[in-house]
This record gives sequence, structure tokens and C-alpha cells, in this order.
Amino acid sequence: MPCYRFLIYISYSYSIPIGNPLEKEILKQNHKVYWFSDRKNGMQALQNKSNTFSTIKEVIQYEPQIVLSITDSVPDFINGIKVQIFHGFNAEKRSFKKGHFRIRGLYDLYCTQGPSTTKIFKKLQKQDPHFEVIETGWSKMDPLFPIEKNKINKPPVIFIASTFTERLSLALREDVYQKIKQLSDTGKYRFLMVLHPKLSDSIREKWKALENQYFQFYDTTNLIPLFKKSDVMLSDTTSAIQEFGLQGKPIVTFNHHIPKPWLINITTIDELEDALERAISRPDKILDKLANFNKELHPYCDGLSSKRVVDATIDFLKADKSHLKKKPINLVRKLKMRIRLKHFSLRSYRKP
Repeated sequence: MPCYRFLIYISYSYSIPIGNPLEKEILKQNHKVYWFSDRKNGMQALQNKSNTFSTIKEVIQYEPQIVLSITDSVPDFINGIKVQIFHGFNAEKRSFKKGHFRIRGLYDLYCTQGPSTTKIFKKLQKQDPHFEVIETGWSKMDPLFPIEKNKINKPPVIFIASTFTERLSLALREDVYQKIKQLSDTGKYRFLMVLHPKLSDSIREKWKALENQYFQFYDTTNLIPLFKKSDVMLSDTTSAIQEFGLQGKPIVTFNHHIPKPWLINITTIDELEDALERAISRPDKILDKLANFNKELHPYCDGLSSKRVVDATIDFLKADKSHLKKKPINLVRKLKMRIRLKHFSLRSYRKP
């Protein structure tokens, strides 16, 4: 079997739990893999890995055949097919044209997470056929499976996560902070909290100061171990909601941007305790709706999405791609990428 050269391309630390299962599968299949980050946050997070590149020149010299991009943009001037591996589920924080389904004209292949994303990317592909779409499932979810069915903890464990988007973030609300502080002092619940890496250090330190027997703050992007420990999630509008929900566990949201029937959404902090108690009771109507949503979001429960991604990208690499049109010229995006990387090249691969 040929040995292929893979590159995992990231920008931020939250991409590492998505790339790790891919790296594991690539090495299992005896291929080569290196990492590269185009931003300082990602570079710092990669310090413990030995298979990394620190400069874009090293990436170019490596001549990757398959670039697995876990970020929004990827350089057009490096070798290899460009594959979009999403850095989250569709959180619906932004408009359709600016959100999850934005076609930036940089990718040759989209490895989609499930039917709800595949069908939309297929429609977009027909409108502008410069890329292919293959449904694989999402690598980040592999360690979540198989799902373990556990009884409710005593006291119940509430996992808190918050987006960095200012208008939506519960972490920035003083009323939420005070309520969680009060509840953690009672011992009625145990709270596990993470914050998005893009939130400010001052906000992180404020919440971390709440640490006690019933409130633990985690500075991590590896959320799945915390998902497994928790009975209920409390959040706002973030794609981590969909990740947690794949376990079939209930979710309470605070002012969700687009409330869903499978969520327990509240709009004032006075509703929080009642909502948590309802979630702990595991209401059948809510969980049935969540199960139906999960079938469309990510129906793959075998923990093999990384294998499907690696196999699909190799197949695509070897396949005839002459039917694909050239990617858009994209002068503005290309210039921005060159400025970010401080690498000014006239080379541009518009065909995979």
C-alpha cells in the first residue's frame, strides 16, 4: 500500500481534539502526518507534538498530498488536495451565507458530519461544482463512542460551556455568574465548567475563582471526558451543545439564538433551577426529539469517522477529478492568507 503524506492544518487549540483521532488513524494506516498552525494560539497548543512544522516554507517543502483543514481557510499555494474538516457543528450563530455552509472557494473536498450538512453542501456543489462532498461523520466524536448509559450522579453533575460570541455568551452575564456561585455553595449540584479559548483571561479568572467542592473549572479543549462525567449541560449558543447531545443527555440553554424543541431553553436566570430539575428528570418528549435530531446531525455511533475521512480522502486523491471546475480566483482571501503567513507566492492551485 502506498504511503501518503498528510498535513493537519489548524488555527486554534480547539482543533486539536478533532485532529488527534485523524492522526491516530493516519499512523495506523502507515502514512505520514505533520501538523501546522497559522496562528499563535494553535502553535502554542502543538508544543507537545514532535511532528509539527513551524514555518510555511517547511510545509511547502513537505509537499503534502492531502491537507486536512480544521479551520476556515487554507493556503491555495501549498500542494495537495484541500479537505474541509469542520471545527464544529452548525451552531447557527450567524446567517446562512456567513456560517457553517459558507463556500470560500478554497476546498476540493468537504467531509460532512451527517445528513443535515451533507444535503445542503450537495445543493451548493451543484450550483458551483469546484468541489466534492463525501459524508464521513466527524472525527472529534470518535472517542465519545460507545455511549455509556449511566444513572444520574449524586449530586447531579452539570457541565457548563459558553461561546465567545459576546451577544450570546452566558459567561459574560453577571446574573448567571451570581446564580451559579449561589448554587455551587449549596452543594445541590456539582458543576464542571469550560470556556471557549477566545474568551478573555479576565473572564476565565473570574469563573475560576468560584472553584470549590462543587465547582471545578477546566482549562481544556478536550471536552469528551467531561461530557461523559456529566448528567446535564448548561450552555448558550455553541456547537458543543450538539456534541454533548449525541449522548442522549438533556441540555438547558440560556437565551439560545434559535431555540430548538430538543432543548430546554430559558430566558431569565430565575428559571434556571426549575430547568435543571426538569433536565435531571430526563423528560421523554425532549429526549425523543433529541434522538431524531441526532440521526440527521451525526448518525455514526461506531467511533470510526476518522477512518472514513482518511479512506475517503485517499480515494478522492486517486480518483479522476477532471469534471471539477476551477476554484474561484479569490484574490482578497488569497492576499489575506499571504499576509497572515508572511509568504508571498504567485503560485495558486485552482484545481485539485
